[in-house]
Amino acid sequence: MMEIAERISVIMDDIVTQQVDAIVNAANNSLLGGGGVDGAIHRAAGPGLLEECRKLEGCPTGEARITRGYNLPAKWVIHTVGPVWKGGTHGEDKMLYRAYRSSLELAQQYEVRSIAFPGISIGAYGFPVERAAGIAVRSVWDFLTEVDTIYKVILVCYNQTAFETYSGALHNNTNNIK
Repeated sequence: MMEIAERISVIMDDIVTQQVDAIVNAANNSLLGGGGVDGAIHRAAGPGLLEECRKLEGCPTGEARITRGYNLPAKWVIHTVGPVWKGGTHGEDKMLYRAYRSSLELAQQYEVRSIAFPGISIGAYGFPVERAAGIAVRSVWDFLTEVDTIYKVILVCYNQTAFETYSGALHNNTNNIK
């Protein structure tokens, strides 16, 4: 079995171009599209995605739903709703951890072997990037210690700051485990 550290990578790229089984959408509760990553995924996937999302009737914060990928290279889109940052005293950390975990649980159910995540909640939802990166890495790492069917998790960052922060969180987590 591959080491967990070998199964997680951080890159700076566009999530909609990832050649993986599933990409994760940092969605809002309606699942009907929005700005940022959510809007980009909906535009790239085409109108079929919105049509399928309408049938799902939304998604609570911390949970995940799955649709086909339509015009995306990925077969699946896993939509998860991260928390809006409210200062850190309203269970935001737990809900963000849960958003990653719910996405991975759904990926496992659908036999996804490779998955790409954006930085959930770090855009318009205002979650502090450093804190979000640590939670993302910890959630993915914890899941991969239990499950060996997902062999590749990519944390896709949209800018240099996010890339450096998520890379640092992965490096720190790897060093703390050894």
